[in-house]
Amino acid sequence: MTTAFFSHDDCLKHNMGPGHPECPERISAILSYLAETGLDQNLDWVRPEEITRDQLLTVHPEQYLHQLDLMQPTRGRVFTDPDTAMMPDTLRAARLSAGANVQAVDMVMSGQVTNAFVCARPPGHHAERAKSMGFCFYNNIALAAMRALTFHQLERVAIIDFDVHQGNGTVDIVGGDERILMCSSFQHPFYPHSHVHRQASNIINTPIAAGCAAIEYRKTIENAWMQRLRDFDPQLILISAGFDGHAQDPLAELNLEVEDYRWLTEMIVGVARDHANDRVISTLEGGYHLKALAESVAAHVQVLKSVN
Repeated sequence: MTTAFFSHDDCLKHNMGPGHPECPERISAILSYLAETGLDQNLDWVRPEEITRDQLLTVHPEQYLHQLDLMQPTRGRVFTDPDTAMMPDTLRAARLSAGANVQAVDMVMSGQVTNAFVCARPPGHHAERAKSMGFCFYNNIALAAMRALTFHQLERVAIIDFDVHQGNGTVDIVGGDERILMCSSFQHPFYPHSHVHRQASNIINTPIAAGCAAIEYRKTIENAWMQRLRDFDPQLILISAGFDGHAQDPLAELNLEVEDYRWLTEMIVGVARDHANDRVISTLEGGYHLKALAESVAAHVQVLKSVN
């Protein structure tokens, strides 16, 4: 049994322009660091396939998908919101990123691998059911959850989102679905300024103040999540893994370090060991300081790999 690592060169072709923080170099930095440290060894490297239209329709309506198809330019860039641009290679990359998440669910649920990390872009957790925003087009983690619940007929799936920005898109899609428990930590008040006070009983929003010390962050997370996760008894844990809460990240104001991400991963893996037969699928969301991102992802993957 191994850890599957999903990556595809075409995810680097999506490029929203010079100076944009969600850049192809994010993936390159991660892959280079894994090679330098030898952590790329003993991973099950998987080249994902594009998600199908029918799979996208489990989360997003046809009208929205058709709108994105029409908007994709044949040259240049088109902005879907002030932060999010499409270019000729964008939807190919987005379909690969989403497809990797669905494929990861299939591989983990079939027992081919113990767990998985999807190192792909564009990210997904800001994409609402019928709205692209925040660098995101398709909601990768919600698509993974629906694959697990429908095709694999699971009854309980947990989503853990520790990106520094709240996964408003995921909340929009899964809020009220009692088959899913979503635990989400994020800097507040902060982008995207929505869904923070969503009252759905299956959403545990955990706002964190700017400048919060790492030790306080850990205590807050433990108090807010652990008992609820254990009571929920998930059969699979999905992670929206954003590493932009790192102290060096230019887009946020939290003070997490690499060891805090290691701790978070160990906590999640512990819940998966006790409740989900070690089944964890993690997908890359944010993280915009290249060195901090690469080091944090490496720690995250190292913990996943240690389960095998």
